[in-house]
Amino acid sequence: MKNLQPLDLHPLKTESEYEAALLEIESLLEVPPGTPEAARLDLLATLVDAYEQEHFPIALPDPIEAIRFYLESRGLDAQVLIPILGDQEQVNQVLNRQQPLSLEMIRQLHQICNISAEVLIQSYALEGVL
Repeated sequence: MKNLQPLDLHPLKTESEYEAALLEIESLLEVPPGTPEAARLDLLATLVDAYEQEHFPIALPDPIEAIRFYLESRGLDAQVLIPILGDQEQVNQVLNRQQPLSLEMIRQLHQICNISAEVLIQSYALEGVL
């Protein structure tokens, strides 16, 4: 473990505070659970997470890309979407961005596929629509 000057625990406001917190976290990774150092590690991780959420937000994925990822990650064919989206033509139109997701489709995708409703309700570009 490196001998680092411990940070004063407070919300991280600057990049240098963030970097110092990361260094201290690295020095604490092997501490035994239940120790004061482990508690400090937990607090530092929470502070770093809050800083990263504010300064490095991760955008939500595109709804159609989220559906495609769902299928790919499970090795599924688009045909499994027929009971959710309608017939094969509707599945193709949705996946090819020719038809928007309806509220009922969003509900079904969320309930059956467990795809985040927050992701699915986002607006997205349709093919051929300016």
